[in-house]
Amino acid sequence: MTTEALGQPAATEDRRAWYGQLVLGALRRVGAVLGRAFGVVRPVAWVLIAGALTLWIAGRSLGWWELTVAAISITVVLALCLLFLIGRTAYDVSLDLNRTRVVVGERAVGALTLANTGSRAILPSRVLLPVGGGRGVFDVNRLAAGESAEELFAIPTSRRAVVKVGPVSVVRGDPLGLFERVHRRDEPVDLFVHPRTVLFDGQSLGFLRDLEGLPATDLSPDDVSFHALREYQPGDDLRHVHWKSTARTGHMMVRQYEETRRSHFVIGLSTSPGDYRDDDEFELAISAAGSLGLRALRDSQRVEVRVQERALPAGTGKQFLDSLSALGHSKAKAGSVVELAGVVAATLPLASVVVLVCGSKVDSNDLRTACSRLPFGARVLAVVASPGDSAPSLRRIGDADVVTLGALDQLPNALRKVLA
Repeated sequence: MTTEALGQPAATEDRRAWYGQLVLGALRRVGAVLGRAFGVVRPVAWVLIAGALTLWIAGRSLGWWELTVAAISITVVLALCLLFLIGRTAYDVSLDLNRTRVVVGERAVGALTLANTGSRAILPSRVLLPVGGGRGVFDVNRLAAGESAEELFAIPTSRRAVVKVGPVSVVRGDPLGLFERVHRRDEPVDLFVHPRTVLFDGQSLGFLRDLEGLPATDLSPDDVSFHALREYQPGDDLRHVHWKSTARTGHMMVRQYEETRRSHFVIGLSTSPGDYRDDDEFELAISAAGSLGLRALRDSQRVEVRVQERALPAGTGKQFLDSLSALGHSKAKAGSVVELAGVVAATLPLASVVVLVCGSKVDSNDLRTACSRLPFGARVLAVVASPGDSAPSLRRIGDADVVTLGALDQLPNALRKVLA
């Protein structure tokens, strides 16, 4: 057997594979064309097309002229409606949101600009703007070459979420709604609806003196960050007398220090549906966690946020609130606040302050167990969301302070009680 004979089967297989790929590519292109063609037909139009075919067949078979006339009438209507699809929709679309981050209850205002950058006029069209699960509809009149149209809109925000705005779709269709040609323009924009938060002043939670802490503005007679010298006052510790300055000035001088504070602030926010009675409790818990985290970030603390299934980004206030906007309930198998406390202890053993946030369905025994699992030596605060309570309550469970909130604006007073 010759070498050419041995190579012939392989060449044949290559040709078959090449022909197969060619046919498959052609079928895909034909399928795409047919998909675009059939995609303009609405369900009502399919019903009319099926009815027209049925009337044509019945009229020819039975010899009834009336059925044939009805089929002709339906066909003419379909053909006239198809003519409305003819025309350009090549708008230059620009979607602009005034703010991509708002708080629950605020309105997000935006503008939709459509410009005809071509050399021919564009016939009237409809523009669809999807907003979350809904959509806005704008009717655009005929635009001559070089003209533009601007549509203003406002998006109400009644609940915390990340709302996808867009992509903008330009629709050409007939008055009867039988056919519709859609062209998508522009890219979608994410609108972050942040939870409500409250600002509060005063001492931050749980600062402890630490060699690695940050210096504060509070002065102390005993710490590790030297601040200045001052004259001796009765009661001062003689160990802090600065003898060289005393000899030079003739007055007894003592060292004064700035308090240093540990800055590892951890928030454990339970997302277990079993810890909350309803969605209002869950939203109150998220708002409380957001308020505490923002205060800690303003105090230049290192903030870590944990939920049952993951850690939330909290490098900046904007990043933290963005992550809270998209937060939902965790799966039931992820566990309750007790399991969350175990995760915090395992992953953040050096935390100086830990705040556990949960709902009112967590009983005292589970809360005690959760607090006992937290890192040793950390100051622990538990915040229990319970909408409807007229005033915040404070109690102790083990070594932890437990605050029960009925409303978000009760948080500043509750923290003052904790720090008193």
